[in-house]
Amino acid sequence: MILLDHNLPQHEVEQLRRWGIRVRQVGYEIGRPEWQDQEEIVRHLHQSKQTTFFTRDIGFVRRRFCHPNYCIVVLVCPALETAALVRRFLRHRLFRTKTARMGRVVKVSPVSIAWLEMGGTRRRHVGWSS
Repeated sequence: MILLDHNLPQHEVEQLRRWGIRVRQVGYEIGRPEWQDQEEIVRHLHQSKQTTFFTRDIGFVRRRFCHPNYCIVVLVCPALETAALVRRFLRHRLFRTKTARMGRVVKVSPVSIAWLEMGGTRRRHVGWSS
């Protein structure tokens, strides 16, 4: 499942749907609008299976959020580029499948992708051309 935080612009969410990417959004299809606390969202992620959660909240970039059942992707870009960056990330050869994404916390920008992973001791990164 692709889950989007409530902090992603609604027009960008709709663009993803027009492109055929099946997404659900916190506060609309899942959970409650008041789910703004990281712990509430993480609690939901622990109960779900193979969810990739996209947010703009940089506070999620922590090794303690790495878990085998989900992937957290933090988008660092202008709001109007959100949908394009989500689609680009989902097509990247290293993150194309659910299995490849699980257990990681990923920071995605228009320039590069950096991530932490379970059992890893250091942050890894690649450019978009990789």
